[in-house]
Amino acid sequence: MTPFRLCAITDIGARSGGTHTAAAAAALAGGAPCVQLRAKGLAAEAALREARSIRTAARAAGALFIVNDRLDVALAAEADGVHLGQDDLPAARARGLLPPGRILGVSTHSLAQARRAVEDGADYIGVGPVFATATKETGYAPLGLAGLSAIAAAVPVPVVAIGGIGAAEAPQVIRAGAMAAAVISILMAAPDIAAATRDLLARLAAEGIR
Repeated sequence: MTPFRLCAITDIGARSGGTHTAAAAAALAGGAPCVQLRAKGLAAEAALREARSIRTAARAAGALFIVNDRLDVALAAEADGVHLGQDDLPAARARGLLPPGRILGVSTHSLAQARRAVEDGADYIGVGPVFATATKETGYAPLGLAGLSAIAAAVPVPVVAIGGIGAAEAPQVIRAGAMAAAVISILMAAPDIAAATRDLLARLAAEGIR
């Protein structure tokens, strides 16, 4: 899996109007090295249309494209991979269905879950919420930087931090051991997603993180 420092998640609930494709295209224009389609409210056919459009844009930009939750959509759209939550299709089953070279990410909220995800074949572990967030109700308390660091040190695969991550927090989670920060609100609620993406990447670069 190609390492990356930022994943832009297209949960567009924070925006008034627009499409996942438009949000992803803007993030890619701003330099996002990875975009993830998170379209829980869309029917399969609509999600597939968006996924195929985003896949085309991501490939043109040389970026990774991951589909959240929906293995069927990820496979049909020929996405680079799928990211599954604790209540989605079991990771071990998904690993067996993914073609060679496709990425499997798994959301985890504790060290035990992280270790199980590795056993099930995850290529990277999503860890969170690191900080309090209003974007998604996980039912889990924030782990904080110490909790993130402990999990990152204990698993042999890259960790992607998520939950309450803004411009100030993105460098912190990477210094705590995460390969990357996954963000929603700081980009999706911005008036200009491309500019917000450039600004966040510039903040990381200014902190010596590239």
